[in-house]
Amino acid sequence: MSVDWKPKIVGFACRWCAYAGADLAGTSRMKYPPSIRLVRIPCSCRVDPSFVVRAFQRGADGVLVAGCHPGDCHYTTGNYLTRRRFSLAKRFIQYMGIEPERFRVEWVSAAEGGRFAGLVEEMTEDIRKLGPNRKMRERL
Repeated sequence: MSVDWKPKIVGFACRWCAYAGADLAGTSRMKYPPSIRLVRIPCSCRVDPSFVVRAFQRGADGVLVAGCHPGDCHYTTGNYLTRRRFSLAKRFIQYMGIEPERFRVEWVSAAEGGRFAGLVEEMTEDIRKLGPNRKMRERL
C-alpha cells in the first residue's frame, strides 16, 4: 500500500435527511476527510444493492448508504425497506469476498451535520486500516 493512498468512499444520501445533514456539515465548516463522493437520492430505499456492488467493481474502497432515521422517512416506510434489503445485501457482499466493514447503512437527520462528519471520518479510518479494495478489481 502506498503512503499516498486515500480511500474512495461512495455515499448514497437521502435527499431529505442525510444529504441535508452533509450540507449542514459543509456549511458549518465541520472538518471531515474528502474521501466521500456523495450521490443524492430521493430515499435510501431507492438504492438497489446492485448499485453497491457496481461501486465496488468500479474501484470504491467503501460504500455508505445514509437515510432518514426509522420512523422519520418522508416516504413513510422507505428506510424500513432499506434496513431489510441491506441486511441481506451485507451478507452477499461478504460472500463475494469483500470485508463487511467496507459497507455501512446509517441514519442521519438533517440536523445532524456533526454526526455525518463523524461517520465519514470513522469510515475513512476503518477503510484506511483495511487498505485498498483489491478483491473486486482482481475479478475485472
